Amino acid sequence: MSREKESQESKRWLEQARADIRAAEISLAGGSYEWACFQSQQAGEKALKACWYQFGLDPWGHSLVKLLYDFPEEKRPFGIDEIEENAMLLDKMYIPTRYPNGLPDLIPAKVYSKKEALAAISAAVEILDTVMKHMK
Repeated sequence: MSREKESQESKRWLEQARADIRAAEISLAGGSYEWACFQSQQAGEKALKACWYQFGLDPWGHSLVKLLYDFPEEKRPFGIDEIEENAMLLDKMYIPTRYPNGLPDLIPAKVYSKKEALAAISAAVEILDTVMKHMK
């Protein structure tokens, strides 16, 4: 991929990460806390993948922590420690926020709280801000 195409692909992923954060805020306002958590995870994942694309790399997987750890050290524009805890928080929201069998005898709509949704959105925003700050 050419440098220009890498940059364009990165911008597309960042734009979608921003859209996912807006969707999470709408879900939060509507009381769909499980969806706000999942959409936040998606925003964080897409922000990190944008960083991979910016450097001509091919990201794979859905774990934010793995995307951080697997990013080649010589190309990594930020320290893992800046966003590692946010990545860990959001990784826990990938499956159980969506599937009734992810939480024994419960459903996601009944167990995620406003506090968790706010924390997830905050984590996603911090990841996006960090990625954007260091990619400029």
